[in-house]
Amino acid sequence: MSARPRIVSLLPSATEIAVALGLGDCLVGRSHECDFPPEVSALPVCTATKLEQGLGSRAIEERVKAIVEKGLSVYDVDAALLKALRPDVILTQAQCAVCAVTPADLAEALASWVGTPPRLVSLAPDDLVDVRGDFARVAEAAGAPERAAAALQRFEAGLAALPPAPAARPRLLAIEWLDPLMVAGNWVPELISAAGGEPLLARPGVHSHSIDFAALAAADPDIIALMPCGYQLGQTLPEARALLATPQWQALRAVREGRVFAVDGHHLFNRPGPRLVESAAVLAWLIHSPEAVPAPLSGFIARV
Repeated sequence: MSARPRIVSLLPSATEIAVALGLGDCLVGRSHECDFPPEVSALPVCTATKLEQGLGSRAIEERVKAIVEKGLSVYDVDAALLKALRPDVILTQAQCAVCAVTPADLAEALASWVGTPPRLVSLAPDDLVDVRGDFARVAEAAGAPERAAAALQRFEAGLAALPPAPAARPRLLAIEWLDPLMVAGNWVPELISAAGGEPLLARPGVHSHSIDFAALAAADPDIIALMPCGYQLGQTLPEARALLATPQWQALRAVREGRVFAVDGHHLFNRPGPRLVESAAVLAWLIHSPEAVPAPLSGFIARV
């Protein structure tokens, strides 16, 4: 590997980790979803989604299911461009075939590689321990293991700066998909706890899972955070408002008390990287009084 490796990142969180490690100038290609920090948008795009734009959550669910049932991938990989970029390292993930490109999606391009194939680094974090480990894995793959310590120190300092938990922790339900309903798992329960809340219907390190409305109603959370995977606020709010207008949702405590919020799942909660600190800060703002916690960045949160 060269002194400054050529890195293609096909995973938004891995792109953000690479930049946090000071390896932004090593990035030579990205996925169609890698859009932070803004300067990475200038990089060549090596992937594309097969999902049509503008679909609602139920339509996306059905479209993905139809694609997967045919044994196909949800993504296209530009194999010719990938080879032309001559990467030393390709960053991807093995956790969810729906969320981002997986090693299986790269199999055809790598099988016909001429010369020394790139090192494939596949991330699959289940909880915050794994997320911390991914900083070290990316740094090691780039030949710069010493860079992980400083990035991790900033990560830990951000979590430590969160306000202390209130005496009575509010019960918070994080929803990762709206139709069908899914509870956010993996690292999200840990973020809720770090922010001062009590996570409902989910445990750290356990994957997100479907629930029926009866389970949601029985839990009757104090706060509901809607964070659909891959959704920005503009996509979440119309569907969320339609749900909250129904009689069954109107009966929930959080709805009656005006404590249902849409938060940015695309940029924050669904990216297990440096900005999980910002995700926890958003949750802290929901949990504590607005006077006790600085307002999160504009565009990441909205009351439904």
